[in-house]
Amino acid sequence: MGFRVRLLAPEDPPDAFPDPRRAGIALGYPDGLIAIGGDLSQARLLAAYRRGIFPWYNDDQPILWWSPEPRAIIRVANFHMSRSLARSLRRDGWEFSLNTAFERVIDGCAASRGTHGTWITAEMRAAYVALHHAGYAHSVESWCDGVLAGGIYGIRLGRAFFGESMFSARSNGSKVALSALMGLSTAAGIELLDAQLESPHLQQFGLELLPRAEFLCLVERLTATATALPDWRHGRTPAAPLARLRQTDNG
Repeated sequence: MGFRVRLLAPEDPPDAFPDPRRAGIALGYPDGLIAIGGDLSQARLLAAYRRGIFPWYNDDQPILWWSPEPRAIIRVANFHMSRSLARSLRRDGWEFSLNTAFERVIDGCAASRGTHGTWITAEMRAAYVALHHAGYAHSVESWCDGVLAGGIYGIRLGRAFFGESMFSARSNGSKVALSALMGLSTAAGIELLDAQLESPHLQQFGLELLPRAEFLCLVERLTATATALPDWRHGRTPAAPLARLRQTDNG
């Protein structure tokens, strides 16, 4: 019998998702629609991410839960930094921080909508701000001349970081924030950045496409010891040392 997208009610258990390994191609973009409905409670969101599932929907739709095939990732050890970005980090007075401006970052991401929809609804914003206060959702900020220049936010579970969105308020703003996330991830033992969907912008950083089954096995291993991290914080710091992330064989 073929896979059926599950209809969830808010009162269903948080982990009442079907097995993503059995999901086929859904209608529309992307493939991998797993479930519809439910809620954005902390318990359901964390259960979803641990299973390689994330919510993504427009404000005129019910909650849609996805596990795409294939899955776009960046392995922290394989992060690619261009020569020009490394030069900018050394010369242009960039700074970065961790979890000092989460709500400003999520609002910046909401203001720079992508081609395939506006997923940061008021409901989504409230849910991720609550996850931030609980110690699961985190933001990395880039600063130039004391002004917020870009950022990225997502969910950290164990040794995996599930990226949700990033934005730039000036040239290289998101690139510096992403580089800072890679530096922080290296220090924290994080191995994987889940980028969810293939993006031309992210290809320059070492984006890799994994079969869904392989991704789900990786996530299961990396999130096995996940805990809340309310004290994971880093004040504003010069970003020039991040240029060391550029590997000698990078182009």
